[in-house]
Amino acid sequence: MKREALYFTAPGRVAVREERLPPPGAGEAAVATIASGISAGTEMLFYRGEVPPELTADATIAALSGGAGYPLKYGYAAVGRVISLGSGVDKTWLGRLVFAFQPHQSHFTANTADLRPLPNAIDPELAVMMPNMETAVSLLMDGRPMIGERTAVFGQGIVGLLTTALLARYPLASVTAVEPAANRREWARRLGATATVNPFLPDSGAQLEAALDGPADLVYELSGNPQTLNMAIGATSFDGRIVIGSWYGQKMAVLDLGGPFHRSHIRLISSQVSQINPRWRGRWTHERRLTWAWEMFAQVRPSFLISHRFPLAQAASAYQLLDSEAGSAAGQLVLTYAE
Repeated sequence: MKREALYFTAPGRVAVREERLPPPGAGEAAVATIASGISAGTEMLFYRGEVPPELTADATIAALSGGAGYPLKYGYAAVGRVISLGSGVDKTWLGRLVFAFQPHQSHFTANTADLRPLPNAIDPELAVMMPNMETAVSLLMDGRPMIGERTAVFGQGIVGLLTTALLARYPLASVTAVEPAANRREWARRLGATATVNPFLPDSGAQLEAALDGPADLVYELSGNPQTLNMAIGATSFDGRIVIGSWYGQKMAVLDLGGPFHRSHIRLISSQVSQINPRWRGRWTHERRLTWAWEMFAQVRPSFLISHRFPLAQAASAYQLLDSEAGSAAGQLVLTYAE
């Protein structure tokens, strides 16, 4: 059996190639992809050639454990239907809708232990944002928001928007979204932000302090722009926390630590979804965190964040859009596949 697979062939270039689909082995299932989600953060670093060359594509995902050099299959948000089973697999898997951390391709085989059945209430297209919701859950676990705190989220891409949505469900004093794109600020308000600020305005600092009613206790830097860290530091209170969820790739962050940073005892906290923070490992398994990611989907239902759909054959147009000025205001881009 053949499949169509998306390859990053060089910086700024992708191609769809036909290749053989391996049959499912013992304990495995073959899946026909319905939709896959493009990450406008991590994935675009691979597209632009901005990933440090010594890194693997993703050491924690079996399907992405190879090197990060070209040509490269990438992507980690595929939803599809199980179409055939290998030996030893329970027949109830056949026909199930499942999520998998798999590259963009029309079909794939995977161990059933790596497939996540979709809850009945979750639409397949919506489910491609599951890694983003899992990231948002991890960000809240690492930031540990407290009752009555003033919070700010810099960057309202999909991860930033979902983080804003989860923070809005806490009993906080305020949740302020900092984002240059007007449509994303409106989405943040729909998801529960108490205020939004355009950081490109001359008086954005004063607007942010007014929206927060003082400096922030907890700040999330999710913009993907290392220059934003200095703005985040400037907005943070004494003994405040800044959770850095952005991955900058080869972009360097030049920080101003000579001002109030040290005297204010501001804490910079790294957060990365592929590993649970050691403080949680005694009680939180990966499965427990995924369960709550699905639960948050059921509560938030952010389907309006899907802004564009492209057939796999037109994937190059999707990446070109994200790499353009218009891409900075896009929502979730979805690649679609014929069942």
